[in-house]
Amino acid sequence: MPEFDTGLPVLLFRTNHYPLHHGTLAAVRSLGRAGIEVHALLEGRASPVSRSRYLGRSHEFGPHPSDASGLLGHLARVAGRIGRAPLLIPMDDAAALFSADHRTVLANRFRLPGMSHAPGEVADKSSLLECCRRAGIPVPPSHVPSGTRLSEAELDALGYPLIVKWARPWMLPRGSRSTTLAHDFRQARALHHLSLAEDHRAAGPVIFQQVVGDTRHDWFFQGYFDDDSNLVFGGVGKKRLAYPRRTGATVVGEWLPNPRLEGHVRALAKRLGYTGPADLDFRYDQRDGTYSLLDYNPRLGAQFRLFTDRVGTDLVRVMHLLASGRPVPPARPVFGRKILVENHYLPLMATTRPRGFAALRESELAWLAADDLAPMTTLVRQSLRVAARRAAGRVPSAERLGRRLARRAPETPLPPVPPDSSAAADHGRRHP
Repeated sequence: MPEFDTGLPVLLFRTNHYPLHHGTLAAVRSLGRAGIEVHALLEGRASPVSRSRYLGRSHEFGPHPSDASGLLGHLARVAGRIGRAPLLIPMDDAAALFSADHRTVLANRFRLPGMSHAPGEVADKSSLLECCRRAGIPVPPSHVPSGTRLSEAELDALGYPLIVKWARPWMLPRGSRSTTLAHDFRQARALHHLSLAEDHRAAGPVIFQQVVGDTRHDWFFQGYFDDDSNLVFGGVGKKRLAYPRRTGATVVGEWLPNPRLEGHVRALAKRLGYTGPADLDFRYDQRDGTYSLLDYNPRLGAQFRLFTDRVGTDLVRVMHLLASGRPVPPARPVFGRKILVENHYLPLMATTRPRGFAALRESELAWLAADDLAPMTTLVRQSLRVAARRAAGRVPSAERLGRRLARRAPETPLPPVPPDSSAAADHGRRHP
């Protein structure tokens, strides 16, 4: 393991309220195990990350990034509590964009990782499409509506189902999905109309994209590029399982050798002049043998721990080494290494046929760690409470059940529903 400057603390900077962000936990554990003091903006005790033994201190979320002066003031106060200028590591797109836009002011209180001068060009998916088209970088055939009208002919030419993604997903209302499928023009038009609504307009437009290849050919790359856009450390992973299955994030990923894709990424970063951490998604298109770029996130990816080499170096440790002026050792890849996100994998076991519990034994787990059990136990407790509340809401009382069945078949008189638990059981048999 390389030698770290344990006098340089870290603040993990998030703006997206999502308590189950396992990438934040991975960063806390990786840095904390190296003896580095780690702080994070969290949702409070509702976040399982707040229970990690490796977290120095959690701090409350600040104002929305649209309130720039308010968020800058909040970050300055957090830096004051820490007492030394910490390394600021953005953990979501909005935090990365905010850090780049306000770099000069933040540099008075923080050490900042190298980052692209215009990360918005790649984070905004409509801008990314234009960048790729200008630079000759393969992307799936796409249509971006330019106004209030949506061309049915354009979408028919792409072919259904279509991937539908928001250009600026970090601006969506909380709880919204950033990517979905449209199976026909009616669904596509509904999503387009939603993008014109006041509470969704900042996240738009929606982008309609042809499905190229299939989910057996989903690849991703995570790495760090220096000020000359040269790769310092990184790796190529294959998405073995996703949630949701066709449009979702990595649930099981594997580190594999793919010199062609890595070379493609190196050239892409050079053409875009990109610097800093990056998380990219690709789909291999068997029709023409190309890797189409799907997403380019200007930040650390949630699955970065997949790319942990033989001496324990990973991307968040690389960022700390560079910020403290220490050398980054040459990468020693561990091809075949896997990562698995339990809170998405276990529900998939009930509806699909992944490899079952064997995969849990063979992978690094996002939540469960023998030396840091509290986050996992907190996650399980919260999940059970949520499941219990949902179950309580889905099992109606006998009286309400009778009224519901009567409304469904008013022409057939129903016998009285007995006021006992058998009613709920009967309801389950009739309506699976």
